[in-house]
Amino acid sequence: MTALSPHLRQATPVVAVRGEGVHLYGDDGRRYLDFTAGIGVTSTGHCHPKVVAAAREQVGTLVHGQYTTVMHQPLQRLVGKLGEVLPEGLDSLFFTNSGSEAVEAALRLARQATGRPNILVCHGGFHGRTVAAASMTTSGTRFRSGFSPLMSGVVVTPFPSAFRYGWDEETATRFALQELDYTLQTISSPADTAAVIVEPVLGEGGYVPATRAFLEGLRERADRHGFLLIFDEVQTGVGRTGRFWGHEHFDVTPDILVTAKGLASGFPLAGIAASEALMAKAWPGSQGGTYGANAVACAAACATLDIVHDEKLVENAEAMGKRLRQGLEAVADRTAGIGDVRGLGLMLATEFVTEDGSPDPETAARVQRAAVNQGLLLLLCGAWNQVVRMIPALVIDETAVDHGLQAWAAAVEAGTSGAARR
Repeated sequence: MTALSPHLRQATPVVAVRGEGVHLYGDDGRRYLDFTAGIGVTSTGHCHPKVVAAAREQVGTLVHGQYTTVMHQPLQRLVGKLGEVLPEGLDSLFFTNSGSEAVEAALRLARQATGRPNILVCHGGFHGRTVAAASMTTSGTRFRSGFSPLMSGVVVTPFPSAFRYGWDEETATRFALQELDYTLQTISSPADTAAVIVEPVLGEGGYVPATRAFLEGLRERADRHGFLLIFDEVQTGVGRTGRFWGHEHFDVTPDILVTAKGLASGFPLAGIAASEALMAKAWPGSQGGTYGANAVACAAACATLDIVHDEKLVENAEAMGKRLRQGLEAVADRTAGIGDVRGLGLMLATEFVTEDGSPDPETAARVQRAAVNQGLLLLLCGAWNQVVRMIPALVIDETAVDHGLQAWAAAVEAGTSGAARR
């Protein structure tokens, strides 16, 4: 008999048969509150009627119009709609299937446009699993081990992870920028540096937001030294953080923006945006692909952007994120094993630690499993998988947030086995 690879282990035992809004329905007859959203993909919830209708109509009209062979209308509409939400000046787009591909497209563009070989990455960042993207990923060895040699030209510089260092944000930011300058002086000279790539909020690295001063420092150094600033908004984009793009919290604009995940409500679609002048510096033939900008995915993305606008989902993510965070902090205040609650909008996380402050992946895993018993689906992240993350669909309402918090409180109680109160 054939079977899936044994390494494709599911985070929960649920066999999903149907999805609706913020809920999944298992073959066990239970309804589960889904705070995973397909790792932040189902931004408008499972099977939003308008996304379903758009996809159905497109399937009956044109499934695949390969976009370097012919142009198709869903792609044209999508380019126009993205123009309404992209930062000013980022007016040229290239589409791929996945976030990893889009990251590699951004890397290729940066190297070709600058003629420089090196890429600076922030410690704790996740950018994908393909060879170049994995070479730029430092959120955990599981994403990059066992298939060396990796791509050369990658240089790691610190991210202002205040909780990990045990510092305040100002100290962590000052340290990260000082080390960046030291890196540019000792490892990758500005003349060899094509770009720095960073997530506005570390994803797999533990849901750690950047700081305004750090991103401003990256922007200033990129401008001063002539390299590019790339924001990986694969997980933080399309309203996830309570702003349409995560970098909008910090008022810093990139040269290249990478997007995927929530863009098409579950259909595979990703891309990069840059200025027309910068995109023109890509070498002829360097951008393409068979399935990029698939017509059905583009139709779903157009519907997604309409829903995000019409249903005010960015504003809802901000409001519901505040409500969810308050509940998480209340649980943390009475739980000794919780070291930190952090995140932006509906991209929130709780970090578990031992009595001496070390990462506690065992407790995090117990809590995550206990949450399933409470009908709540969650995922882990962080270098040791010591962080439990919450990324519900942007359509979540107060009732679902409160139900999720009730389930979370019960799961933490079960998973910490009556740990001493603060």
